[in-house]
Amino acid sequence: MRVVHDTGGIDPVRAERAAAQFLEALGVDTGTESLLDTPGRMARAYAELFSPRPFDLTTFPNDEGYDEPVPARKIPVRSVCEHHMLPVVGTAHVGYLPGGRILGLSEPARVVEHFACRPQVQERLTKQVADWLQTHLDPKGVGVVIEAEHTCMTLRGVRATGSTTLTSTLLGTLRHDARSRAEFLSLTGRPV
Repeated sequence: MRVVHDTGGIDPVRAERAAAQFLEALGVDTGTESLLDTPGRMARAYAELFSPRPFDLTTFPNDEGYDEPVPARKIPVRSVCEHHMLPVVGTAHVGYLPGGRILGLSEPARVVEHFACRPQVQERLTKQVADWLQTHLDPKGVGVVIEAEHTCMTLRGVRATGSTTLTSTLLGTLRHDARSRAEFLSLTGRPV
C-alpha cells in the first residue's frame, strides 16, 4: 500500500514572500548580509517539516503465529504545534500485538513521520498513529506512547524548561487486558 501525504500545495515563492513580510512586521531587518536569505531559508525549512516522505506499507504473513508485543522504541518525533507553529520534539514508542500479519521494522517510524509532518497537537498525533495501524494492519492490539517537549511551553509563555508532555493510546487487547497493557508499557520503558 503506497502512502502519500497531501502537503496542501506548498508554494515556495509565496511562502518566502510571506516569511519576509512576517519578519519585517516583527521589526527584523532582512536587508543585512546575514539575514538576506533568511526568508527563503525559513520557507524551505517549514516546507521540509511539512513534507513527509511517501512510503509503501510493508507487511508480512505471521507464519509463526507470533503473539507477543512488538514495540519499536525511541522513534524520533518532530512536528510543530498548530497553535504557535513552534517545534515539538520527542520520542514515540509504537507497538502492536500481531494478528495475521507483521509489520516491516521501519514501518512504525514511517507512520509516526507521516502524521507528525503537519501542524499538530500531541494528543491527536498519538491517536492518529494508533488508529492508522489498527485500521491498516488489523492487529490484536496497538499501543502508542509519545513523550515530547513543546517549545511553545519551554521557550515562551510559562517557560517551563525541561518539561515534557506524555500521551498514550492503547487499542484492542493492549487496552482491555491488564497483563498485556502492563507488558507493553514495561517494554517501552514506561512505569506500569
